[in-house]
Amino acid sequence: MRGQWREPVIVLRLSDNGLAFDVSGRRLDGTVKGKKLVRRFFWNIARGIGAAVAYVLYLAHNAGSGTSAKREFHVKGPANAMALDLVDRLRSAKGPWLVYSPSCLAVVDTGSTFLDPADASQPQIVWQARKPQAPEVNLRTRTISWPDGSSFTFPLHGNTENQHLRKYLGPPGIVHWNGRPE
Repeated sequence: MRGQWREPVIVLRLSDNGLAFDVSGRRLDGTVKGKKLVRRFFWNIARGIGAAVAYVLYLAHNAGSGTSAKREFHVKGPANAMALDLVDRLRSAKGPWLVYSPSCLAVVDTGSTFLDPADASQPQIVWQARKPQAPEVNLRTRTISWPDGSSFTFPLHGNTENQHLRKYLGPPGIVHWNGRPE
């Protein structure tokens, strides 16, 4: 991407865990409300039984500890939010990476990470935007924001990616595109 865009880039491996949605017309898992109702009915019964068992085990494990879990939403916005274009494409990616430059933003899929590198497919650009259409990116909060008020807080793959990102962050609002001077 650095050669294609002709500017410095920051590349971050995104987590492939499930995303949580707070968008009108979407369920918590991001699926569209009102679709596949029969399948959803039976899935909800099975999920309810599983959740009840998990909750009993959770209570038994955390009895008296005083801890509470807070749900973190990754995607927020109104119905038909602009963020959904990126996130719907991201959900199908097997090995998602965020590629960010001063004027461009892209999500690239490298495929499954369980393959032998010799058998791996070529990286595919799943989504990309260039300024002035590109959304605003805040690396410090790991949030991408669109003009309609929708946002996507991207989860990183792990602590290694968090440490990699810190190399590029300076005082609030400053990105060192070639790494922070030591």
